[in-house]
Amino acid sequence: MIHHLSIAARNPQKVATVLAEIIGGTSVAFPPNPGSYWVLQLDPNGTGIEIYPAGTTLHPDGAQGVAFVPGLDREPGYGAFHFAISVATEASKVAAIAAQEEWQCYECMRGGFHVLEIWVENKILIEVLPPDFTAEYLAVTKPEGVVEHMSRVQRLKLPG
Repeated sequence: MIHHLSIAARNPQKVATVLAEIIGGTSVAFPPNPGSYWVLQLDPNGTGIEIYPAGTTLHPDGAQGVAFVPGLDREPGYGAFHFAISVATEASKVAAIAAQEEWQCYECMRGGFHVLEIWVENKILIEVLPPDFTAEYLAVTKPEGVVEHMSRVQRLKLPG
């Protein structure tokens, strides 16, 4: 189980406010890294997303813990990082929130389950799973069948 993760954004407070609305939670300032916010889903697992100012990098700092180092690059770019999060918010409301922010939002099929691709600030991918999408995801990812399912999906996509 992943309890929290972090992303960088040009406008951390705005992104935190919008993501809190999407996940049905709240956002608060994140004092260890000034200018950052913590989006809390307020669920029993402590699910959260830390939003740092763009350009922030994390460096080891011995026993006292991570050092948050501000960067000169204030524009986040595309990358391989993304995450999926289950939410209680219905798909239509999630899409409306994304549209209000002018963030790209697409309903996509991912090997047997649907996701809403939300492109935070049109740069960072998060996959949002409203209740019906979460049910599909959990059905596909059951420990007793996920490896065989994904192998079957891969075989269907191979040429010949």
